[in-house]
Amino acid sequence: MFPENIHHSSIVMTALLLVFAVIHSGGAAFRNQAERLIGARAWRLVFASASIPMAALLISYFLAHRYDGVRIWNFQGAPGIVQFVWIISAVSFFFLYPATYNLLEIPAIAKPKIRLYAKGIIRVTRHPQAIGQILWCLAHCLWIGSSFVLVTSAGLIAHHLFAVWHGDRRLKIKFGEAFEKLKEETSVIPFVAVIDGRQTLQFQEFLRPSQLGIIIAVSIFWWSHSFISLAIELFSSSKLAELLV
Repeated sequence: MFPENIHHSSIVMTALLLVFAVIHSGGAAFRNQAERLIGARAWRLVFASASIPMAALLISYFLAHRYDGVRIWNFQGAPGIVQFVWIISAVSFFFLYPATYNLLEIPAIAKPKIRLYAKGIIRVTRHPQAIGQILWCLAHCLWIGSSFVLVTSAGLIAHHLFAVWHGDRRLKIKFGEAFEKLKEETSVIPFVAVIDGRQTLQFQEFLRPSQLGIIIAVSIFWWSHSFISLAIELFSSSKLAELLV
């Protein structure tokens, strides 16, 4: 028999993901109305003030409980698995963070603006953040193999699949025929629009400072990953807890 609380952290993570989804997707749904009431910059600050701390809490909780539950598989000793997981994780970042192209809009230094464009990563997939999140989840499920990570990944993927529908719906309402044209020229599944001739990759569009920033960030994550694991172990140890008290 398993302990009664073996899935407690999975339940907590599911609840946290639901709250994050309501804040994030709910905030996106009310963006147009909110911007008319308080302005684009003020709404972005309100939205970021709610979303960023919640995202930080999710990441912290995930790191602290990633091996909770049942260990379903363990491929960590398999040849080449470390390199494969890191490659998939690194690729996921190039999909996850197209927002770095308009970095100043995040803290509302520049006026936030919804745009339609079919350049760069959008030529590959119309919803890069969803694809990036799916890749990230697959890589971490493969590496960790715990029931907690499977539950977390299922929640994240479900939210991003909803966001694909929700995002298309909001863009259609806002841009009408212009979005329908963009939809015809792009695909959700990566490279489908390129393969069937609706898009042509322009590699010069990927040569941007933000791409260098992602490479630097991934390199830092690679270097610091062992220190992150050590810090988690230290802060979860009873001796350190006694010292902090």
